[in-house]
Amino acid sequence: MSFFGFGQSADIDIVLNDSETRKQAEHRTEDGKKDKYFVFYDGETVSGKVNVTLKYPGKRLEHNGIKVEFVGQIELYYDRGNHHEFVSLVKDLARPGELTQSQTFDFEFTHVEKPYESYTGQNVKLRYFLRATVSRRLSDISKELDIVVHTLSTYPDLNSSIKMEVGIEDCLHIEFEYNKSKYHLKDVIVGKIYFLLVRIKIRHMEIDIIKRETTGTGPSVYHENDTIAKYEIMDGAPVRGESIPIRLFLAGYEMTPTMRDVNKKFSVRYYLNLVLIDEEERRYFKQQEIVLWRKGDIVRKSMSHQAIIAAQRFEGSSNPERSHSQSTEEGNS
Repeated sequence: MSFFGFGQSADIDIVLNDSETRKQAEHRTEDGKKDKYFVFYDGETVSGKVNVTLKYPGKRLEHNGIKVEFVGQIELYYDRGNHHEFVSLVKDLARPGELTQSQTFDFEFTHVEKPYESYTGQNVKLRYFLRATVSRRLSDISKELDIVVHTLSTYPDLNSSIKMEVGIEDCLHIEFEYNKSKYHLKDVIVGKIYFLLVRIKIRHMEIDIIKRETTGTGPSVYHENDTIAKYEIMDGAPVRGESIPIRLFLAGYEMTPTMRDVNKKFSVRYYLNLVLIDEEERRYFKQQEIVLWRKGDIVRKSMSHQAIIAAQRFEGSSNPERSHSQSTEEGNS
């Protein structure tokens, strides 16, 4: 009940204009669960309606203004009191006054800049959301609606391969080669391992994909390593001159694009880690960073007008050369 103005006397609901047709994607929440959210891209317009429904029809609702905000913010879990906002837009929907009946307000944020990918990690969260607020003298009434932003990258055809060597003098000499250094999220890592010298008894060999999340700066830097995938190359002893092919499909793993120094708050990088284990359980490592990026669907006819403008703007600013993918409709990415 609402005695003396206490308690909420109205409900707020935020509805996006294109909610029936807009793509949704699963995104991990802070508690580890997965929920579906509407997907947006940099430069797309965010528009919809704010419905304010009075709980007690016939009773007036006095307010100090009604507004809707579009916010992009970074929250570091070790500094929860501070939210670092990198996007903050406000639209006033109603001046101070009173509502005598339920009412709907339209809003539109045109060609909104959304520079970073939505991300929920071990120590940091980057989120975008809409927040509608009915300002009141004692306690505001507000509602938030989270969205997910996917960033699309364009890479030129030049994508050099990775060649590395693992060696222990007079005991072991291995060369391994990966077909390229940049992979989109649904790509396939193709490579080969050559055994040039094998004088120790190798029992097991695997390739791991490691995600390294770095937060903070200076003395307050936190590193979190998470093994995303393990790919067994061989189980048993190789012989000199042997070569083993590698084919690792990335589509089955939950990964984001590489994120470097996002708003000077955090980074997310990925590494291929070659692991050898001998019969005495000694482990040998060789690590190499790879770049992951999100590829869009080339089919443009299903794109909204705002998405086309955003994609064209992105292409023009990212790379003057023709690239593998440019769009805002992801399809298989």
